[in-house]
Amino acid sequence: MDKEYIAEAEKIEALLREFLPAVPGEEWFGRIFPRLDIRSELTESLLEPGRDLFSRGGKRWRPIMAHLVCRVLGGGDAVLSLLPMVEFCHTASLIHDDLEDSSGQRRGKPAVHLIYGADTAINAGAFLYFLPLTALEHWKADAEDRNRLWQLWGEHMRFLHLGQSMDIAWHRDPAYFPSLEDYMLMSSLKTGCLARFAALLGAETARISLKNSPPQKPSFEINEGLLASLGAAAQRLGIGFQILDDVKNLVSGIKGKERGDDVVEGKKSLPVLLFIQTDTAERTAFVQHCFKAAGEGGVNVPEVEEFITALTEAGALAEAQKQGRNLISEAGAAFSALPAVDKEAGRLLTSLTELLQ
Repeated sequence: MDKEYIAEAEKIEALLREFLPAVPGEEWFGRIFPRLDIRSELTESLLEPGRDLFSRGGKRWRPIMAHLVCRVLGGGDAVLSLLPMVEFCHTASLIHDDLEDSSGQRRGKPAVHLIYGADTAINAGAFLYFLPLTALEHWKADAEDRNRLWQLWGEHMRFLHLGQSMDIAWHRDPAYFPSLEDYMLMSSLKTGCLARFAALLGAETARISLKNSPPQKPSFEINEGLLASLGAAAQRLGIGFQILDDVKNLVSGIKGKERGDDVVEGKKSLPVLLFIQTDTAERTAFVQHCFKAAGEGGVNVPEVEEFITALTEAGALAEAQKQGRNLISEAGAAFSALPAVDKEAGRLLTSLTELLQ
């Protein structure tokens, strides 16, 4: 990652560590658990799983994007204190996703539920959805503006869970393969909506900042049209990122995960759906056979390589990669068209999409 993005990430990392400190102090307890006198060791099972996964790294591109959007639109650092609402919700979804998919690894180590147990992972993951809301509670804004961000968070968290429920239903039913339209809807909810939330959080905090104490008067208005265009672009970015992630899982493997574990999971990803578009009955039967063998025997059974080879030779992986990159390029073009108060942030925002391809 370029040094400019490393500087952005370091700001965010420092803030996230404040919310999940290695040793919580009185100030942290007073902010997170007001009116409650409790010993720190009693919260360890609540905090340690999230700290563990957070410490393993991550791209942090969603909160970086939110911060850059806010800067581009003239809000400066107004969104910075609220960025845990983006990254911790993402971390929570990873903990629950690994548990629901029976995944063995995440970011190069055993999945959280395998270390701490399913019960602790569920509880600690759920806590990470709500922990960053304390940032909003302490955010200096009037009730109307704060309620707008509450609504934004609630709407997107509902979308995220609907998308996850669709994905779960599909991989629990070996005989069912969704249409390409339904797949795109699921991806827009499960993955795209968190990117959309990040971008809109940045834009809304910029709007609120400019309304309350503008550092400079922009020549444009952050209106509903701008927000709709920005949200759609960020959602395309999220979908494209997910598609490329699924392709990498089958081509080279994703850092920190086992190559082909999506086959073990029986994931109905875009490459799979593109593969069965021709010779549908025969190819569907082949996919079901490989999913079954991998589900029973793991990533090292020969059917995993047979599956990947078949998708490669059919051009499904290349086509999915092309579609994913196109979506990300479309997002980059939309970002570059934003009216920019901070031109440097605008350049970084557009370049961020190139780094994700």
